[in-house]
Amino acid sequence: MRISKLVLGISMALGLSMAAHAAEVEVLHWWTSGGEAKSVAELKKMLEAKGHQWKDFAVAGGGGESAMTVLKSRVVSGNPPAAAQIKGPSIQEWGDEEVLANLDGIAKAEGWDALLPGVVADVMKYQGKYVAVPVNVHRVNWMWANPEVFKKAGATVPTTWDEFFVAADKIKAAGMTAVAHGGQPWQDATMFESVVLGVAGAEFYNKAFVALDAQTLNSPTMIEALKIFHKIKAYTDPGSPGRDWNLATAMVINGEAGMQFMGDWAKGEFTAAGKVPGKDYICVAAPGTADDFTFNIDSFVMFDLDDKALQVGQNDLASTILSPAFQEIFNLNKGSIPARLNLPMDKFDDCAKLSAEDFVSTAKANTLVPSMAHGMSTFSSTQGAIYDTVTEFYNSDSITAEAAADKLVKAVAAAQ
Repeated sequence: MRISKLVLGISMALGLSMAAHAAEVEVLHWWTSGGEAKSVAELKKMLEAKGHQWKDFAVAGGGGESAMTVLKSRVVSGNPPAAAQIKGPSIQEWGDEEVLANLDGIAKAEGWDALLPGVVADVMKYQGKYVAVPVNVHRVNWMWANPEVFKKAGATVPTTWDEFFVAADKIKAAGMTAVAHGGQPWQDATMFESVVLGVAGAEFYNKAFVALDAQTLNSPTMIEALKIFHKIKAYTDPGSPGRDWNLATAMVINGEAGMQFMGDWAKGEFTAAGKVPGKDYICVAAPGTADDFTFNIDSFVMFDLDDKALQVGQNDLASTILSPAFQEIFNLNKGSIPARLNLPMDKFDDCAKLSAEDFVSTAKANTLVPSMAHGMSTFSSTQGAIYDTVTEFYNSDSITAEAAADKLVKAVAAAQ
């Protein structure tokens, strides 16, 4: 009887302790496609195993623009979520608003500085303090190809832009779509930055999209890249405008199209469809970019909240995100590579292993560059100005590349 009472007392105490720390953690994100949704489900499961409730705040839209619009309205109204998917320079913008929680406590306790590459850790900090936790590292400058489509067309997977147009002509002549593309501004910009990188290299890319140098933005080299970018449109299908990125990926998966320019989150779609790299699909760097790496880091910020239980929930969420178990399972599902250093890559496929190797080698060679299209190189206002100029040019047959380059300089200057 005494033992039963003791056990009951301990159970009640544990229950009260868990109740005191349990929180309903609302998480804003835009991971709604197959591979992404699967990854979110794992994070939810792991957080709930720590005694918290996950409140899903999903806003569809691959580039996150819709999610950011909704988030701003929530923060302005004084009702921010506990956590939100935010990345790149946008973290600094939110830091300036003085609405982010300081994660230095959990970061120091778990040794984040030793776990993360310096380039990743720097993005996660505001004024030297952690305010965000990285989920992964994406390589953006991938090209995905369906080998069966290439075989039917008698084409070879290209490594240069000249080879690209030869292959695209053969696929088009065989009655298939050469390039699966979703005509949305962020997807246009994703393809555009890979073209610029492939034509001009990392040093030029940094001058254009990090330094925002006017002479570089309106140069013969940029004009050449713009011409190649616009020429690709002729190899897409009439259903391209407005198409979501994962539907474009599905065209490659199903053999309706030969290629897609998209970051390695596309691999999550191939994986979810049961496809095997090297057999059912091929992953190669976009033409001319094999020695370069455009990175996109997904991360979560925590908002400054007074609720102590929610603060515990936020720390537990941050800890879960950077845990080896979640880093592995998330990135296996998502197609990306772990942000955390020295995790075994045994379970990862050849595309991920190549990405991990190139991430390290390009960092040493100074050819690791932040993705403009995915909010890693510029503030959102400048990124939006580039989006508008690039998309307008891509969708017009009357704007010359020279005029587009001139407009790019003016748009960027006006946005700063």
